[in-house]
Amino acid sequence: MLLLAPPVLLFALITWQVVADGPLVDLDERLSRALVHPDRASELLADLGNVQVALPVLAAALAGAAWHGRAGGLDRWWLPPLAGAGAMVLVPVLVAPLKEWTDRPGTPAVPPAVGYYPSGHTATAVVSYGAAALLLLPLLRSPAVRRALVGVCAVLVAGASYGLVRRGYHWPLDVAASWCLGAVLLTGVWLLVSRSSRRRSAGTPSRRTGPR
Repeated sequence: MLLLAPPVLLFALITWQVVADGPLVDLDERLSRALVHPDRASELLADLGNVQVALPVLAAALAGAAWHGRAGGLDRWWLPPLAGAGAMVLVPVLVAPLKEWTDRPGTPAVPPAVGYYPSGHTATAVVSYGAAALLLLPLLRSPAVRRALVGVCAVLVAGASYGLVRRGYHWPLDVAASWCLGAVLLTGVWLLVSRSSRRRSAGTPSRRTGPR
């Protein structure tokens, strides 16, 4: 898939630089030193990537998409919410072994430890808020409301990402790599949601309503 190529290649490049301690890592560390300034605001923004904050948003979108699809009589009403849930499940499945393999230490702002690459909080924010937006977009008719939804999602992801770097919880490359992972997972969600929307717009008869 052409859509998957850019984030996959960028993720591979970043990971190679982190593992090989390449020049991008030196740039990353200098950028981190310039950006880190732990304060209450950055900590609150970083919390947007916590499971306790992001997952309820996704859960509400999953429930809304499932209810709307079932009420509308779609044959495969469960496909979009299953895609969103599956993407979220894949976050720890992908992130945990990468953390162990890369074994990257944290910034000077956190206690000495390893396993900071990629950022699990960023991946959680990208997939939770992004999948929620993708699930809800087909249910909204107003272009203004749709744009607002996408804007809110982007702000939440950007806020979490900035907070994680500003607070010193993660290096910038940790966050960038998780954007790439999230983009790959959200592409899969988008493809499945689009397929479901096309079936509905084409007027495919459902088992519940029968042919018209």
